[in-house]
Amino acid sequence: MTAPWPRPAGKSTTPTPDQPRTAEPAAPPTAVGEPTGAARKGVPSAVRSDRPVGDGRYPVAWLHIVAPRGATPTATSKCQCGRDRSAVGHRRVLALITDHTAHRDACPLRHPQEGRTAA
Repeated sequence: MTAPWPRPAGKSTTPTPDQPRTAEPAAPPTAVGEPTGAARKGVPSAVRSDRPVGDGRYPVAWLHIVAPRGATPTATSKCQCGRDRSAVGHRRVLALITDHTAHRDACPLRHPQEGRTAA
């Protein structure tokens, strides 16, 4: 008797069992490449850390600009003093950048008013 299809030389077909087998439990997954716990515990980002840098400074204000090619740019300016502004479009983003830079001189967190005499 010949097979219904031509079989290459040196190859064998897998025999089909005549009765069904019971399912075996799967092996437990391996732990290779599993995170060490930092991502699961929600570690705060280094960008917004309240801990001082080595010389005692710490971030107070953030300017985030997104300008993909061929798309409308957006920007967000945030400060720990409560300032939170955003802009969409070329001209408005440029104006927000200028405003963010000017806020450095007026921010009460960077230049506290305590101890100054009233004019």
